[in-house]
Amino acid sequence: MRISLLLPAFLAGAFAINSFALAADETPTVLTIRNGKFEPNQLTLPSGVKLKLVVRNLDAIPAEFESYDLSREVVVPGHGETAIYIGPMDPGSYQFFNDFNHEMQGSIVAKPGVKKEN
Repeated sequence: MRISLLLPAFLAGAFAINSFALAADETPTVLTIRNGKFEPNQLTLPSGVKLKLVVRNLDAIPAEFESYDLSREVVVPGHGETAIYIGPMDPGSYQFFNDFNHEMQGSIVAKPGVKKEN
């Protein structure tokens, strides 16, 4: 009987610690929009893991981060930012662009064993 009372408390504590560890490890990678360009225009990120990507728009006009390869599409307001989650990605190259200005393009190269960029 006593074990059945302690089990829910133990599980709640384990989930709380696990959630804290996941949040603490969630350092985002930042992709900046400045002067109508993505900076950097190529990111090298680890394959096989889910990542938080913050798209920060320093320009006054909105941009739309879009990637058919990553199945992501999000409007980033002028002087604003948004966070998206990508991955886990297989090793390879993933293209993205600004749907409001198709000349503004970039890519993500996913490689095993690389440290993620910030």
